[in-house]
Amino acid sequence: MRSAGTTGTTVSTVSTTSAEFFVRAQKVLPGGVSSPVRAFGAVGGTPRVIVRAQGAEVEDADGARYLDFVGSWGPLILGHAHPAVVAALSAACARGTTFGAPCPGEIELAERVVGAYPGLEKVRFVCSGTEATMSAIRLARGFTGRELVVKFAGCYHGHADHLLVQAGSGLATFAKPSSAGVPAAFAQRTLVLDLDDEEALLALFRARGDEIAALIVEPLPANNGLLVQRPAFLAALRRATAQAGALLVFDEVISGFRVARGGMAQLSGITPDLATFGKVVGGGLPVGAFGGRAQIMDRLAPEGPVYQAGTLSGNPVAMAAGLATLETLEREDGWARLEQLGRALESRLAPVLAAAPFPARLVRVGSIFWIALQEGEPPRRADAIDPAAAERYRGLFHGLLARGVALAPSAYEVGFLSLAHDAGHIERFAVALKEVLAA
Repeated sequence: MRSAGTTGTTVSTVSTTSAEFFVRAQKVLPGGVSSPVRAFGAVGGTPRVIVRAQGAEVEDADGARYLDFVGSWGPLILGHAHPAVVAALSAACARGTTFGAPCPGEIELAERVVGAYPGLEKVRFVCSGTEATMSAIRLARGFTGRELVVKFAGCYHGHADHLLVQAGSGLATFAKPSSAGVPAAFAQRTLVLDLDDEEALLALFRARGDEIAALIVEPLPANNGLLVQRPAFLAALRRATAQAGALLVFDEVISGFRVARGGMAQLSGITPDLATFGKVVGGGLPVGAFGGRAQIMDRLAPEGPVYQAGTLSGNPVAMAAGLATLETLEREDGWARLEQLGRALESRLAPVLAAAPFPARLVRVGSIFWIALQEGEPPRRADAIDPAAAERYRGLFHGLLARGVALAPSAYEVGFLSLAHDAGHIERFAVALKEVLAA
């Protein structure tokens, strides 16, 4: 792969450019993409069509190479095409790509997940984070016999109808509080609170606590900026749900197995009743999972009356990728190494951002980071994000891309470090950022 250098372009040796690919894509894919934020609608310009990747870098159809801090939106904690994952995938494919039956890898990965995450006794695999959160909510309703669900404004839990209410992620990018096509009756069974508002939380549970099946939260909200929560607020969620007989659901699709071996449950010291996972647990393949105490999980079919199923759930190829990823993280002391990288990134970027011509600071937890482009302390709730940040980010994004550094094409999305990054990559990022801010 060839470097983008200081311009982000090289003489192309491929027959089709990103722009040409995108023209074709718009004829057969809505918006030319399979997931909205990829369309560059929030930052303008033409999406880069990626043709290959290795380690910490990706290459587009034009032959330009970029230092990647998107990491496929989080799953690639080891970097692109890690040898251990590639070898595991090759071996798994040679044995068969899908069985529609139990396989050893499914059991082995389940044992690792259960052994790593606080309070987890059983887990079920699905094919996406959306499927995991959707199934966890159905299970919570079936277990408690209640219907109401509580979520927080700006927290994104996938695109299931009952959770697509005041969400973040792509919805924040396009300034839509919810989605067309979601029946009003569905939305009415979901109650929305603001993050970091303990008074409103307690008032709701006093008024309707005996109707609430579950409260779902990203313990580290990372789909609408990185909104780091106060430990006291997370503890209040645990107390309120326990007192009301409702289930506390941690959505750890992004944070699970990334910020620590035991996710935010480990870092916060708070054990949820149910937790959902995705991204890292699949090692770059389409995998989701949800789990909790055996008493709750055994309400799932075939043991109990709550139905959930999936033809490709527990797929042997996906299980192999997840196993290889978790094994590598544990063998190489991955979480400690990522924390060191995160500290180095913070140390190197902090003075660069402090000298910016507009307010800017780095927000970081472990290997997840976000550039907050606004005054004051980093926001802890969605409505505290300055709308002007999106316009500032547009120039920042394209300036970095022109210098061979790829961040997510949205001011509201976070960045990710991987074990493929090193001190040299951080220095490249810092130098490019300094140049962009100076320009």
